[in-house]
Amino acid sequence: MNHDSYPDEYLRDILTEVKTVAVVGASPRPHRPSHGVMRYLQQHGYRAIPVNPFAAGVIINGERCYASLAEVPETVDMVDVFRRSEAAGEAVDAAIATGARVVWMQLGVRDAAAAMRAEAKGLRVVMDRCPAIEIPRLGLGPPER
Repeated sequence: MNHDSYPDEYLRDILTEVKTVAVVGASPRPHRPSHGVMRYLQQHGYRAIPVNPFAAGVIINGERCYASLAEVPETVDMVDVFRRSEAAGEAVDAAIATGARVVWMQLGVRDAAAAMRAEAKGLRVVMDRCPAIEIPRLGLGPPER
């Protein structure tokens, strides 16, 4: 996969297939981008589960926050990574270990080695994109779930 340019069909397939998204790095502070993107995903029919060791146990956008992906008590389809590029690999490895099908790294987040590890295990990977930008750009409304 060329991670510098994604076909619209690739992104559309991911965004229409996933139902549950773990937002790694979700913030309880409403002014933070991760908080807004999590809310946006919820408003568009996704189950968004916050993951942040510094906010574990806190309710973010109506969902209990977990300290790690391993603690999330249900299957997660996609892991949305709101971490610096240097820390993204850890989130990607956790996504692989928990059986996620997609890893989505937010704007400015890139880790080619982690992407290769995920793809080698059969996961689809998106880097340096935001689903809250791609959903309206691709003309996707709230999915019928």
